[in-house]
Amino acid sequence: MRLEKPVPVQWIADFIGAEIAGNTTAAATGINEIHKVEKGDIVFVDHPKYYDTCINSAASVIIINKHTDFPEEKTLLIVSDSASLGLNTVIMPNSFIGNHVAIGNDCIIHPNVTILDHCVIGDSVIIQAGTVIGSDAFYYNKKTDRDIHYKKMNSCGRVVIKDNVEIGANCTIDRGVSGDTVIGAGTKIDNLVHIGHDTEVGRNCLFAGQVGIAGATKIEDNVILWGQVGVSKTLTIGKGAVLYAQSGAPASLAGGKAYFGSPAVDAKEKMKEFVWIKRIPQLWEKVMGKKVEG
Repeated sequence: MRLEKPVPVQWIADFIGAEIAGNTTAAATGINEIHKVEKGDIVFVDHPKYYDTCINSAASVIIINKHTDFPEEKTLLIVSDSASLGLNTVIMPNSFIGNHVAIGNDCIIHPNVTILDHCVIGDSVIIQAGTVIGSDAFYYNKKTDRDIHYKKMNSCGRVVIKDNVEIGANCTIDRGVSGDTVIGAGTKIDNLVHIGHDTEVGRNCLFAGQVGIAGATKIEDNVILWGQVGVSKTLTIGKGAVLYAQSGAPASLAGGKAYFGSPAVDAKEKMKEFVWIKRIPQLWEKVMGKKVEG
């Protein structure tokens, strides 16, 4: 492919964050594959098997991932991998891995996953398609100096996902503001789940679809949140707690119990409440001597 006009190699180096070696005053006139390159072209190589072929081709500019010997008239643009991938880890097409990301062994990252800068993924982690790891916190400073408006605050933390975690499709896990958002080992997360900034999720938790957890919340080990459960910010859900579907937790809940409703209360008490609600027409008829209409 021919470029509309020559592009200085120094500009290319600055744009891709590469170290430049060799002819620093050259300009690229095209981009091509190794078997089609011509003089003036840029070519890319990142496998030792093809280093010599690229360096000794007609290409004038070689983007490469290591320092090596090369003809003095050529230009090398040396880029270093800032992400690290473990053994037997598979990254499927169209996924994005950011700077300084560490991914462990035996992981599967499905298509269109985004893992943003500085996130850490443990061993044997599965992340399903479309999920975003490390998005910015929903964290704003309210200003009232003129009209009410909100100033975005920087998100400087990470997302740390421990071993044997599975994350479903189209989930979002926000990075911490100043600390880390942590997903404990063995936790399984269904599709369309959101986890807010600085939240700490314990070991072997289970979150069903459309669960939403606000920022700076602590979810202890073995907690189960069924579908569409909402958990407010800066609270604690105790070890082994279970929240039934569509429950809402505006305050901390003790572990070892099942909860239902919004606000969530002891599930057994809530079920008794439903029984009494159903009996209201009978009680009304008994007390007032007439049936409830409608």
